[in-house]
Amino acid sequence: MLTSLLKNGLEEINLSFEESQVKQLKDYLELLIKWNKAYNLTAITEPRKMVAYHVLDSLAILNEIPHGGLCLDVGTGAGLPGIPLAIMLPESTWVLLDSNGKKTRFVQQAIASCGLSNVKVVHSRIQDYHAESSFDVIVSRAFSSVSDFVSSVTPVWQTGTRLITMKTELSEAELKPLDSALYKLEINQLQVPGIAEKRSLVTIQRQDI
Repeated sequence: MLTSLLKNGLEEINLSFEESQVKQLKDYLELLIKWNKAYNLTAITEPRKMVAYHVLDSLAILNEIPHGGLCLDVGTGAGLPGIPLAIMLPESTWVLLDSNGKKTRFVQQAIASCGLSNVKVVHSRIQDYHAESSFDVIVSRAFSSVSDFVSSVTPVWQTGTRLITMKTELSEAELKPLDSALYKLEINQLQVPGIAEKRSLVTIQRQDI
């Protein structure tokens, strides 16, 4: 069932895929379902919704990730969006960061179960994290506001780094703290199969001033 749901969803968002990648995504979801019974990693438990809200929603930003890029997923939780993106973009390299120990333990197991060699998990708060090199992209689905996301990643945010976040409800007030002279913002609407809520893709870069 998961295999057909995944294939249909990937085709609907026009993503090409290998059978091996579908198997990795399936293995990830099966492990999430198993661990979720004991550790409550996600409130979504119905397979069709898990494919939409976890996999397809994560992959909706795939075209924003540079080929071969070094990427940081802040507040990755159960590995979202980092694991689905790492599976579909094997040439990219990912650091998945979270301060919750049970979630990073799950992510570590998921990395092993899916056979991913391009992903590393770090158990840390973003405020305490010291990056070994600069990132091309920093992503997150976990922050309550865009301005909180921006302020939290400032220590690891270089001039050439793009911030990417997905928001279900995006207000003018949420963006107001971001001075337009310092940041370049781009906002686009996302259409994700199986998700009725309005989704916004926000990308931010520092301006050279």
